[in-house]
Amino acid sequence: MKEQLGEMRDKIFRFLLFFAAVIILLLTAGIIYALVSRSTEAFQEYGVWGFISNPEWDPRPATEEYGALSFIVGTLYTAFFALFLCVPFSLSVALFNGEYFKGKKISSFVRSIVDLLAGIPSIVYGLWGFYAVRPLVIDLGINAQGFGIFLSSIVLAIMIIPYASSLSTEFISMVPNKLKEGAYSLGATQFEVIQNISIPTARSGIVASYILALGRALGETMAVTMLIGNTDRVPKGLRDTGNTMASVIANQFGEADGIKLSSLIAIGLLLFIITALINMVAKLVMKKLASV
Repeated sequence: MKEQLGEMRDKIFRFLLFFAAVIILLLTAGIIYALVSRSTEAFQEYGVWGFISNPEWDPRPATEEYGALSFIVGTLYTAFFALFLCVPFSLSVALFNGEYFKGKKISSFVRSIVDLLAGIPSIVYGLWGFYAVRPLVIDLGINAQGFGIFLSSIVLAIMIIPYASSLSTEFISMVPNKLKEGAYSLGATQFEVIQNISIPTARSGIVASYILALGRALGETMAVTMLIGNTDRVPKGLRDTGNTMASVIANQFGEADGIKLSSLIAIGLLLFIITALINMVAKLVMKKLASV
């Protein structure tokens, strides 16, 4: 009787797990279907490549024309520069918590601060960037009004540091102590152990954490919208203002209809694809580096 009851519970549990997995697949399929079906009008009007490569975004009725290039460039500029700024700081924090001060009170305190930074709403970062960082950018002469790719990238870098450092810390902490103790017994310094043991062993996880942080940066909306300048043109450098794919949707979705609404949804579909590709690359990198 007990064996039959145990088998029944096991079957019910397996069914619930299978049902949850199916729900996730259906939700993903539903999101993709909604994006594709609502963006069809824009792709039929301009063509897929024509829409992607067109830098024009003109909502005036007489010359109405929409393209995604300026927003794709703005998104890539902002996200990659933010990642460039994020790497040295987040890796330093990861080594601080996962190696140099592992298990000590100061490490626990720093981890708590990192978790706090990760939980701060993006609009708070946007307000801080507007009132604290923007005046510094103006004083440095980078931009007359302070807004632009440079300002939004700085704030975005600070936003993704907690994600990258937390993941990197976990992977560095997972390096077997036997490997490090063996290096110490041969006379290696702590820096040499980190350089030759800890980082090479955890490199797949560290690289993946930065790729996932990049994915987080690509989709950030509110803080970037407040700081990037929101101009519908291709930015030529870090000093220029611009728009990201997420910020243009947030700014213009409420007043859009017809072909403009379809174009905004098409931009959302492109952002979905880019983010999915980055997550796939992260998994491939982890698998490849783990096998080396």
